[in-house]
Amino acid sequence: MKPVKLIGTNLAILDADFASCGRDDRIYFDTEIAGFGLRFRGGGKRTWVLQYKIHGTDHRLTLGPYPAITAKTARAMAQDKLADVWKGKDPQADKREAKAKAQAQIPLRMVIDNFLCDRQGELRPASFSELRRYLLNDWKPLHGWPIAEIQLPQVADILVRLKKAGPVSAARSRSCLSSCFKWAMGHGYVQHNLVIGTINPDTGAARDRVLNDLELAAVWSACLNDDYGKIIRLLILTGARRTEVGGMAWSELNFDDRTWTIPANRTKNGNAHVLQLPHTAWEIIEATPRRAGRDFLFGHSSGGYRNWGASKEALDKRCAIPAWTHHDLRRSTATGMADTGIQPHIIEAVLNHTSGHKAGVAGIYNRSAYMREVKTALAIWGDHVASIVGGEERKIVQFTPQAG
Repeated sequence: MKPVKLIGTNLAILDADFASCGRDDRIYFDTEIAGFGLRFRGGGKRTWVLQYKIHGTDHRLTLGPYPAITAKTARAMAQDKLADVWKGKDPQADKREAKAKAQAQIPLRMVIDNFLCDRQGELRPASFSELRRYLLNDWKPLHGWPIAEIQLPQVADILVRLKKAGPVSAARSRSCLSSCFKWAMGHGYVQHNLVIGTINPDTGAARDRVLNDLELAAVWSACLNDDYGKIIRLLILTGARRTEVGGMAWSELNFDDRTWTIPANRTKNGNAHVLQLPHTAWEIIEATPRRAGRDFLFGHSSGGYRNWGASKEALDKRCAIPAWTHHDLRRSTATGMADTGIQPHIIEAVLNHTSGHKAGVAGIYNRSAYMREVKTALAIWGDHVASIVGGEERKIVQFTPQAG
């Protein structure tokens, strides 16, 4: 159609033309003010815009919505902005500065909430739960601070405290906060990711800590008869991950065949995992009281047990053995099973690993879960743990794989 002057009496003509043009997005420019236009979009959205060049670069500035802003007002705004351009000033600079100042006052907790909302659909439930736990629990002292005003020493001080509870966990918490700040940079909340300037609490040493029988017995004996104590003993007996045992639910347990099924959304590799638990493990489970209206065995939060740091620190004081982590128990269980004669591929099946014998082409063709062998392995290991914590002579059992 023929260009028209953007005034109130002409806008009905533009509406009719847009309805018939078959496009979802179109800008009608004014015949008198260069770059001044009205943008039409599907759904009835209309927006006043101004296109201009500054330092040889094209820019587009949104002036506001129509009809909230009339044609007369929009024309005046466009002329004012063009006057700034003629003076060498970018009209969007003020807008960016105002936006930056507003975002600088947004508290960290609000940014975290937006970050978690953005990531929830991209991560597995278990990974998202861990990310959320670290950000909401460990960094709570900074939640009320405007994100742009948070300083490196504040983050470093919290990391020092977290490291005392466990360097590996502290390093993961630092990584989660760094991911949040990186996301915040991309969304204009901050200019820099200050977390990368802090010292990583984890030294990066190889994960080779294996507790020997005396140390495992010391940890076991130092456990109280509370949720955390039961979790630690189940970690030793099963070789499961901390989050898997901490989030154990009654609905995952089958008392008839004595199995625990960890659903796919709670395992690291996304594969459901079935373990036929040894007698000692079931004694712990059966001694755990059910809480009305709650499916989780341990903890009081919506996602199972949460008080890892304080509980671990208290246990360390009671058992007094060299530094160890929750994940070291998993490695110690695997090593202990190997020492009793259990074959590596059976240990991998216990741990729900897809590496080693189940990796690559071998894993594609070998779909066996080794259920009977896993049951036997856990029973052998359970007897061994019972012997070392009871002060008895170590029980030697010959592991013989059953015929398929």
